[in-house]
Amino acid sequence: MTTVLLLTCDGAAREADVESKLVMEALTSYGIASTMAPWSSRSLLDIDADLVLIRSTWDYTQRLDEFLAVLDQLTAPIANPLPIVEWNAHKGYLTELAAAGVPIVPTAVIAAGKRETLTLPSFKGAEVIVKPAVSAGAVGVGKFAAGSEQAHAHLSSILESGNDALVQPFISDVVDGERSIIHLGGCYSHAVRKIPATNDFRVQEFHGGTNYLHEPSASELAVADAALAATPCGPGELLYARVDVVGPVDQPLLMEVELIEPELFLPFAPGSADALARAVVASLRTRLLGRDRIEPGANEPGNVT
Repeated sequence: MTTVLLLTCDGAAREADVESKLVMEALTSYGIASTMAPWSSRSLLDIDADLVLIRSTWDYTQRLDEFLAVLDQLTAPIANPLPIVEWNAHKGYLTELAAAGVPIVPTAVIAAGKRETLTLPSFKGAEVIVKPAVSAGAVGVGKFAAGSEQAHAHLSSILESGNDALVQPFISDVVDGERSIIHLGGCYSHAVRKIPATNDFRVQEFHGGTNYLHEPSASELAVADAALAATPCGPGELLYARVDVVGPVDQPLLMEVELIEPELFLPFAPGSADALARAVVASLRTRLLGRDRIEPGANEPGNVT
């Protein structure tokens, strides 16, 4: 039987992975077996799978080299593909997207090996964001007065840890919500507005943020499309993608493109887990096995070839 392996993290955090369970249920309806396993499991390479779907590997940023090495050892195709994972793991990709014409939050990348006296960009604003170039979930992110000793100290601590750093202007509009534009199977699916808690700027739920379904503007959709089109593999090879934007809805700025293990807010959009499962089925049929090797499930989608 065709099997999909969903990669997760180890420990209690995986219990919060509601989305993978929804996707597994949807895959079952199409006659596809699935299983979950931590990416760091010693027995991971013993699992026989036809496709590996990266879902909740939330601890990979602390062990990036090890994570990439594990993915490289897997014999089954990976979604999203390993080259895009390698590219997306370091937020320096933002400067590449800017060079391609995508409107991003202004970003300065400072290398860990930089030894000369650091000049902290101010972007002519009152406050700046300083964060590691490899991070997730707002870990290591700080907001400081531009040019302050605290900002310099935080930057230095990131660089001394061996991580590159990003410095960006603080976009005050984030208090009105960061918007996540979700694409599944190469097509727009749904969007969510993430509102930070009072007196905070971090939008994640574990920092007190609140999520709401969002109707994206034409400009927001255009920025998302432009960002995905500028990735190394293009949108056609991405089974899932999340594009985060901030600023006015008619002039949004790209905050991040999440292509590794993003929360896709599937519970907010009925049918979205099914849409991702359908994309998996299509990938299996067109790229991996051939249609004759996948038995149709009870609810086989007629437009998947």
